[in-house]
Amino acid sequence: MTKTALALIAMMLISGCSDSNTATSNSSAPDTASEQNQPHHQVTDQWVGRWIGVEGLFLDISKDESAGPGHYLLEMQYGLDADQSGTFEGQATAEGISFNREDGQHLLRAGDGEATGMKWLLEKEDCLIVATGEGYCRD
Repeated sequence: MTKTALALIAMMLISGCSDSNTATSNSSAPDTASEQNQPHHQVTDQWVGRWIGVEGLFLDISKDESAGPGHYLLEMQYGLDADQSGTFEGQATAEGISFNREDGQHLLRAGDGEATGMKWLLEKEDCLIVATGEGYCRD
């Protein structure tokens, strides 16, 4: 039994050292496939935290641990009126975070200040956009 185990280990070591180019080319295909199949939440998890809009508007993103990976709670003040605020459930997609609020279905997506369509955020580089005219940025 010991000889068999040693022989198996020796074969594994030898096969690992043979033709490093083949090993490299074989390993790149699975890496590419795994990048394409990565869960969407690996990107959107980086959005957790506070984002600032204009005139006191804000977006706070937190993970919804009870719902599982890729689920978020979006606390927002998205308009100047008191009733234009609330906490909404969101879910990661390939394009961003999908959520529904009183004014319909929305997609929160990454962009820059120019993409927000608001002159006050024009020079910002790290922003999340709900729609033209509604965006939140980090400094």
